[in-house]
Amino acid sequence: MKMQKLDELLKSKSYPGRGIMIGRTADGKYAVAAYFIMGRSVNSRNRIFVEDGEGIRTEAFDPSKMKDPSLIIYAPVRVLGSKTIVTNGDQTDTIYDGLDHQMTFEQSLRERQYEPDGPNYTPRISGVIHRVGEDFNYAISILKSADGNPDSNHRFTYSYSPALPGTGHFISTYVDDGNPLPSFEGEPIPVAVDAGIDELTELIWNSLNEENKVSLFVRYIDLEDGSYETRIVNKNK
Repeated sequence: MKMQKLDELLKSKSYPGRGIMIGRTADGKYAVAAYFIMGRSVNSRNRIFVEDGEGIRTEAFDPSKMKDPSLIIYAPVRVLGSKTIVTNGDQTDTIYDGLDHQMTFEQSLRERQYEPDGPNYTPRISGVIHRVGEDFNYAISILKSADGNPDSNHRFTYSYSPALPGTGHFISTYVDDGNPLPSFEGEPIPVAVDAGIDELTELIWNSLNEENKVSLFVRYIDLEDGSYETRIVNKNK
């Protein structure tokens, strides 16, 4: 698959929903994880990212406007030793618990499926970074309905080992806007990773649809010692 520029990819879509990008900087020194959320409803837009230990969580910007927290309040990012988990839902906890009990990333997700929000049946997208010495590998998963048919679960996991410098992979919940919203199709899209953390954060945030974007998380993990830098951008302030 041809490598794309992440900003051009994002600018071409008004509503990819939630998106994950995992990759490695061009100099090979950092593992990169990015996660953004978008929203069309008042409830979905009424959110911010906040730091929570080594990870982050979503919370209501205005608690008085929160209606149903079940699919929008969760921990998108958690860290378990040398593993960093990034997802678009509470399957973060499922993966964390599975890995903590010596299950694989794929095995941990076997008990989960797409979100119960018909007619969209939003896919659950997940990623994990695993540092091994001063190197790392990563995997990306999507759990989706059968092209909008909730009677069947489609589960796909893509592994990248070892991670290549200057390369990342992007996946989102939706192809673009629609009614119902069309689920992401095909493999995660290869994208170039050739910027520092502040430049990449600005690039992603400025490429997301202004009306629909809500929050963005970006993390660079130093492969030499495991330390990391994090950036969080919230539209609600």
